[in-house]
Amino acid sequence: MKIDRSAAAVDLPPTVRQTIFLYLGILIILLAFGSPAGGLIDIPISFFLKNRLHLTAHEVANFRVVAAIPLYLSFAFGFIRDMWNPLGMKDRGYMLLFGGITALLYLLFAFAPMSYAALLVAVIMLTVSFLFVSSAQNGLTSVIGQQHAMTGQVSAAWNVFLSIPLFAALLIGGTLSGMLEEKSPDQAVRILFLAGAAIMAAIALYALWRPRAVFDNIRAESGSDGHPMLDVKRLVQHWPIYPAMLIWALWTFAPGSVTPLQYHLQNTLHATDGQWGQWNAIFAASFIPTFIVYGLLCRKYPLKTLLGWGTIFAVPQMVPLLFIHTVTQALIAAVPIGLMGGLATGAYLDLIIRSCPRGLQGTTLMMSYSLYYVVVRFGDVLGTNLYDRYGGFTVCVVAITAVYALILPALLLVPKHLIATADGQVPDLASGAMEPRSVAVD
Repeated sequence: MKIDRSAAAVDLPPTVRQTIFLYLGILIILLAFGSPAGGLIDIPISFFLKNRLHLTAHEVANFRVVAAIPLYLSFAFGFIRDMWNPLGMKDRGYMLLFGGITALLYLLFAFAPMSYAALLVAVIMLTVSFLFVSSAQNGLTSVIGQQHAMTGQVSAAWNVFLSIPLFAALLIGGTLSGMLEEKSPDQAVRILFLAGAAIMAAIALYALWRPRAVFDNIRAESGSDGHPMLDVKRLVQHWPIYPAMLIWALWTFAPGSVTPLQYHLQNTLHATDGQWGQWNAIFAASFIPTFIVYGLLCRKYPLKTLLGWGTIFAVPQMVPLLFIHTVTQALIAAVPIGLMGGLATGAYLDLIIRSCPRGLQGTTLMMSYSLYYVVVRFGDVLGTNLYDRYGGFTVCVVAITAVYALILPALLLVPKHLIATADGQVPDLASGAMEPRSVAVD
């Protein structure tokens, strides 16, 4: 079946949208807790490497670079999602099948003797299985946003629901790390992985629920009559994804915002493991108010306006870190730093969803994941080298601000028709233009 490019998006009634957001919200929260690269798992692993295996900053960064190899290939998992329909259940099939497989892998590694090599293998294999589930959630969410003229609201809801478990996981992750210090290395990893197994089992069970408000309002979309290479060609020739991905790459690069910041707070300011977790949790939670504001503004203002103002606020985001000298000041500074990034993050995800070619939403969204982890991991390595070479965190702040400033000229590359409308204004797909035609809702 070929894609019906003339099919107009439909602005759903508020009650239906609320049901959709509830369904997606629960799924996003569960995935955020179960991810081997997420706060609940990743934070304790980083402390395990630092405190138990006594790795240096650059050695921890190098572990993350290698462990993230499957994440660099996220686009491949998205492409499989767009091409394959497991168990005849499409996205729910991925959740059921690979949610169960990931739970079993967590159980397997929970009872395996743990070393540097074993931990690396465990993280890689867990990530591979998890990415199938993540690609289903990404594809489903972006399809809903496109088909119902609600890309901005989906972006806002997605980010809010992602930030809530991230906030909790970071707090729990830091605290859990402290608790696990009292256990043997094998016991510590066992507790951590058993928690991951329980969460992924819950996701597999969640796949059995099929709310009509969500799935009965989705039109089937497929590629070029089952010819994957034609879909690859269509993706490569789809210009809107290029500026969207460039902007996303610049926004997520942030050299020095992970490992160097952790070592700066802990080694220079003497923060505890729990306080490092608290800093990240406050930072993540502080995005939420501006995500909510974005969800309100996206129905009133075109994406072009929100992209511009969001970027202006975001460029100096990390500058407050230049003025901190105590752990308390760092925790306070995390609030404005988070607030300054919310509008930009919402707008950039909105742009990516709008940029997806029909039938390849999973591929495009997972491509953004690939970019995210490539630039974050290698940005971390670059930032760590800058931190080690210049003996301080100031150079990292300068580098991050300079990279963010490059987003402003990159905005000029975005096709004008793509960002000319607000949510609820339906694009004229037949002509390729975006004309503001509001659709009445109940």
